[in-house]
Amino acid sequence: MSETLIRIGTTYIPVSNVEQSCEWYVSKLGAKCNYQDSDKAILNFANQSFFLVRSMNNQSSNFIDCYGKEHFSITFEVDGLSALETIHKIFRDKGINVGEVENRGHAGRNFVFYDLDGNKFDVWSELSPTFKEKYKGEE
Repeated sequence: MSETLIRIGTTYIPVSNVEQSCEWYVSKLGAKCNYQDSDKAILNFANQSFFLVRSMNNQSSNFIDCYGKEHFSITFEVDGLSALETIHKIFRDKGINVGEVENRGHAGRNFVFYDLDGNKFDVWSELSPTFKEKYKGEE
């Protein structure tokens, strides 16, 4: 038995309307809804479980960094620049609020997108080597 944290099992995202948000995540991001009631929805996508939790008004998972800029709390990974550019186009075509593809001075490229409640997420073109080694070969 290993005495270390192994993975993140669930991420909680504040939303104002569970039903509308669940439909958005399913239709826009391809999530699978496993459970839904008036207070929460349980989604599976991106190899993780996400709970959409009904929250007070004007809540989001975003925070302000030390430079006064709004920051995301989650970065999704895709496998390469071509995949990033493709998903960026797909998101734009689906009407998702997306930022431009950026060069942030490190490996790969990124862009941000927002859900219905303004939760800000990041997408990075570099798939984690550990994930790639462990899981990518199983496809």
